[in-house]
Amino acid sequence: MNGYERVMATLEGRKADCVPRVPILMHFAARYINASYGDFCRDHRVKVRANRKLVDDFGFDQLDVMSDPWTETTAFGGEIDYLDDAVPRCSQPLENSKDLSRLERPDPAHSARMVNTLRTIAAYREIGWKTYSITGWVEGPAAEASDLRGVSRFMIDLIDDAPFAREVMDLCTAVAVDFASAQIEAGADTIGVGDAVVSQISPAMYERLVAPFQKRLFDRIHSSGGRVRLHICGDINAHLPIIAGLGADIVDCDSMVDMARARKILGPGVALTGNLDPVNAVMKSTPQKIRRDLRAIYESVGDPWFVNGGCEIPAGTPPENLRALCEPLPLL
Repeated sequence: MNGYERVMATLEGRKADCVPRVPILMHFAARYINASYGDFCRDHRVKVRANRKLVDDFGFDQLDVMSDPWTETTAFGGEIDYLDDAVPRCSQPLENSKDLSRLERPDPAHSARMVNTLRTIAAYREIGWKTYSITGWVEGPAAEASDLRGVSRFMIDLIDDAPFAREVMDLCTAVAVDFASAQIEAGADTIGVGDAVVSQISPAMYERLVAPFQKRLFDRIHSSGGRVRLHICGDINAHLPIIAGLGADIVDCDSMVDMARARKILGPGVALTGNLDPVNAVMKSTPQKIRRDLRAIYESVGDPWFVNGGCEIPAGTPPENLRALCEPLPLL
């Protein structure tokens, strides 16, 4: 089986030849080809070259477009500052205002960084169509609202001005739907939805204010023919019962998540990924221990499960450790 076949077989409940491998590699990817992180974020050719080198050298199963959270924010009018060896900085268009009319309307066909993402996917299609799973990404409704307002201000909005918070998330969801659909049309089979800020709000607030927008986004991705990969960094143990009702196909689990409990709550139809601590259990570990730890996680959750760290694999990870993470792991 190739990577695409392996991923799809697992998602469809068919027997694959081994466990799919879907590590998140961004800073590691740029450093691996001696590129600056700024160039990795702004130039699709650099990202494509890095990811093609990685799948060739480490043998995992996906090509993805991840680099930083600012693609939609810049399309809304945020000003970005690219850095050589760090995540770019970006202004917050609604930092001092609740006037949504101030925002530019993102257009995947014309907004520069959205176009860059679509070019990345088009290049992946040329080199790996139905050879690797091609994963696009959008910001989730709460994450993008936080990017527009700033995290602290958006948290206050959720408490003090819920109607406004809903209005912002409604707009962010509409943009995410358009962007996800454009990525699927360009060749992505899966859309990652990053909504890390959710781990910082209560389950009750999540269920009441944020989850309905995520559900709308997931449903629209599915109707466009894509799979949904939900990525929420941090401790989501208390949020799992809500996530169970959203219809995600794949749920990334950070190192704080109780994987056996996640399986029990999310059920056998959701593919879990993770959840090795990226620093202590990957970067600072050894190949032998990584192999043992992966097997232990797999035995605790069973299929469907994808090999992944709890989050991004750090740039300083020894290549031999990443190679151990990506080795074919026999099915149970």
